[in-house]
Amino acid sequence: MPVKNRFAELHSDITAWRRDLHENPEILFETHRTSASVAEKLRAFGCDEVVEGIGRTGVVGVIKGKANTSDKVIGLRADMDALPIHEETGLDYASKTDGAMHACGHDGHTAMLLGAAQYLAETRNFDGTCVVIFQPAEEGGGGGKEMCDDGMMERWGIQEVYGMHNWPGMAPGTFAIRPGAFFAATDLLDIEIEGKGGHAAKPNETIDPVIIASQIVGALQSIVSRNADPIGNIVVSITSIESSSKAFNVIPQKVHLKGTVRTLSEELRDLADKRVNEICKGIATSMGGEARVTYHRNYPVMVNHEDQTEFAIEVAKTVSGQCAEAPLVMGGEDFAFMLEERPGAYILVGNGDTAAVHHPLYNFNDDVIPAGCSWWAGIIEQGMPTRD
Repeated sequence: MPVKNRFAELHSDITAWRRDLHENPEILFETHRTSASVAEKLRAFGCDEVVEGIGRTGVVGVIKGKANTSDKVIGLRADMDALPIHEETGLDYASKTDGAMHACGHDGHTAMLLGAAQYLAETRNFDGTCVVIFQPAEEGGGGGKEMCDDGMMERWGIQEVYGMHNWPGMAPGTFAIRPGAFFAATDLLDIEIEGKGGHAAKPNETIDPVIIASQIVGALQSIVSRNADPIGNIVVSITSIESSSKAFNVIPQKVHLKGTVRTLSEELRDLADKRVNEICKGIATSMGGEARVTYHRNYPVMVNHEDQTEFAIEVAKTVSGQCAEAPLVMGGEDFAFMLEERPGAYILVGNGDTAAVHHPLYNFNDDVIPAGCSWWAGIIEQGMPTRD
């Protein structure tokens, strides 16, 4: 099953859908226009059921095969939300919303799954049920968890679930994947340091939270260099330092730090949580101040299931002839929540030589559409084959 001819025929339509989404980006759960457009198309395709409002603004469509002797149900998930980035591509279909942009290709993911849904609703050449899942708020909002918490898996009896993401730097339409831990847990740090403010000319009368914060920023790197196993995978990054004073001659009362910890195992996650608290509170106390630490466990490690990964590879090979081993990724992906609920796999599809995701010059490569749609369709047709 190479790239399907039907997707060559639908290519211009799917491209138009994608560019319309690109022109009208929506952030987090505010995907009202996008969700309504998705639901309208699914109904027009003839899906057996279309439900809106799952996970606040998520959309679910159900497509029944020609037969259902297998009693199998497979879910296919695409994310819909954009990023709070000002677009700089200069494209004819560039974002019309200031400060919002499809800089991660979710417009392409949504359009490709819509294309696959249209084909599957037309042909129904499978034995079982396909559930297409359109998710809001992947970019930090945890929309995948919200959809699961709404009972999506149980309501539609989903047994396996599959996801896909475009990947700049890979040849267009090629695929890569790996079993086991794939994308990192993405925990958030919020650290408030309090000292004793005063005049900058009399530092001896103060407890300087800026000095405390500076010591903490450096010491937190010892988690990676001295506490974690050297062959482990962990990143600790402080990304924001903000003082309660903006004056040149005032030592502030408080300093606020923000950051992120990325890990690929629960053991490292637990270690980081423990050491962040110990380091921050220990340094602050030793210098006469106080540190209040919030270590927020955000997206978990995304773990591909072995059997479903092997199946995803088989389908990818039928589309493009090969499937490479993907690298470990220290970025996060909230499809992890769905893979905690059900076995499944997440694959990368090449986007070509484009700007990196989350960059103001990024653009989804429309040449990828037929391969991506064909992989979605292959998961359903090969995963639930009809019996002659």
